[in-house]
Amino acid sequence: MIFKQVFDKESSTYTYLIASAEGREALIIDPVLENVEDYIKLLNQLNLKLVKVIDTHIHADHVTGAGKLRDKTKCATIMGEHTPTDAVEIKVKDEEIIQLDQLKIKAIYTPGHTSDSFSFLMDNYLFSGDTLLINGTGRTDFQNGSSTDAYNSIFNRLLKLPDETLLYPAHDYKGQTVSTIGKEKRSNPRLQVSNVNEYIDLMNNLNLKKPSKIEYNVANNLKLGI
Repeated sequence: MIFKQVFDKESSTYTYLIASAEGREALIIDPVLENVEDYIKLLNQLNLKLVKVIDTHIHADHVTGAGKLRDKTKCATIMGEHTPTDAVEIKVKDEEIIQLDQLKIKAIYTPGHTSDSFSFLMDNYLFSGDTLLINGTGRTDFQNGSSTDAYNSIFNRLLKLPDETLLYPAHDYKGQTVSTIGKEKRSNPRLQVSNVNEYIDLMNNLNLKKPSKIEYNVANNLKLGI
C-alpha cells in the first residue's frame, strides 16, 4: 500500500492519498481545490492512476477539489448517501465497502458535525473527517449538526474500534498528524464526559466563530467545487 498525508495551511485540512502498490490505483480523501495540481504531480511522480475521490462531508472551511480532479482524471466522485449534493457520482451507504484493487475501505455513517458526515476505515486506518479530531471533536452548530448524533457517532461507533486503530482526521490546528483510538479515549478533553447530556452541554458552550467563507464554501461544495 502507498499512503501519503498532505496538509493545506490555509484551512488546516489534511488530504489523504491511498493507493495499491500492485495495481497502482489511487484514491484521494478530502481534496482541497487550490492543491489539485499538487495532487496530480504527486500521482504522476508515484506512477499512480486516480480512480476515486471521497469527501467525508460538505465542508464549510474550504472548497473541495473533487470536481476538478474528476474533470482532469476521469475519477469517480464519492460521498455518503445523506449528502445534499446531486453532483456526486456515487453515494455510499453505511457499512458499504469501497474497493481499490485489493484494498477495502469501509464507509461508516457518523453524523453530528454535519448530517451527512461519514468516516472511512481501511484496515487499522480510520479517516474520521471532522467527526473525531486529535484532542477534539467536530463542532455541531451548523449544517444540520447535532451534538446528540455526534455523541452516538463517536462513543457508539468510532470508539468501539480497537484501541490501536490509527486516527487520521480531516483537520488539525496544532501540527499533530496522527493519533490512536486508545489515546483519544484517554486524553481527548471532549471525550471525558459520562453521558450524552454532558457532551451536549460541553458542545453548546464552545462559543466558536463560524468559518469566514462558510456560505461561499458550502455553495461551491454542493457543486463539488466547480
